[in-house]
Amino acid sequence: MPAPVLTPSSTGVALPQVTLAAITSIAPEATARAVALSMAGIAFGEVLWISDLAPPPSLAGRVRWEPIAPLTSRDAYSRFMLRDLAGLVGTDHVLCVQWDGHVIDPARWDPAFLDFDYIGAVWPQFRDGAVVGNGGFSLRSRRLLQACAALPGCGPEAEDVFICRTMRSRLERDHAIRFAPPELAARFAYERERGTAPAFGFHGVFNLVELVSDREAAGLVAQLPMRSLARNELREIGWWALRHGRLRLAAEVARRWRRWL
Repeated sequence: MPAPVLTPSSTGVALPQVTLAAITSIAPEATARAVALSMAGIAFGEVLWISDLAPPPSLAGRVRWEPIAPLTSRDAYSRFMLRDLAGLVGTDHVLCVQWDGHVIDPARWDPAFLDFDYIGAVWPQFRDGAVVGNGGFSLRSRRLLQACAALPGCGPEAEDVFICRTMRSRLERDHAIRFAPPELAARFAYERERGTAPAFGFHGVFNLVELVSDREAAGLVAQLPMRSLARNELREIGWWALRHGRLRLAAEVARRWRRWL
């Protein structure tokens, strides 16, 4: 393992035991933006760019590039997260980010996050005990990564659902994996459900567009490959943009919708 890549910390948040990792084969510029924003104010033990695409110039000298085969589908991404990520992470934990999920408030970091093997935003669509999941912005222990590498394949199921719901009981029983409680997860991140207090990070393009200007939101959506956004996501973003007078974004969503059809 090469020497750690430490990033400047303006807020004094030092996380030498955490690797920041982006795993992607799409939207390199938008992903680089998410990585840079996550690095601002936090000193990570290492920052990994895991992709078949070279990191954009904006990240030159700030990340370690781990070239991989192209991830051409959600299934391929899930297989990589389950089977291969463990071999690339040398720290105790890894913070996984995507182009539409990153740190938004470093001051909201809580050392208690590291007491658990998996923490992500709460899934409000589930009503049983296994409601903490969302892998798009998630903190995972190396113990969890190694345990997941020994699991059977997840088939068409998304890797976060597979880990946090399908295999949760097995991971808890056989590997003593600890999933964060919903109350702590709500302070870590939000996706479909926002807590009453600000969170450390977020996931979801429908949240991202609320955090940036109309011009930037339209630009981010424009650079995404076709069908990287589901129809329901496009529809949701389009209606939100119209209701809030985000005309550039609404026009870009309409353009993509016409191309989709």
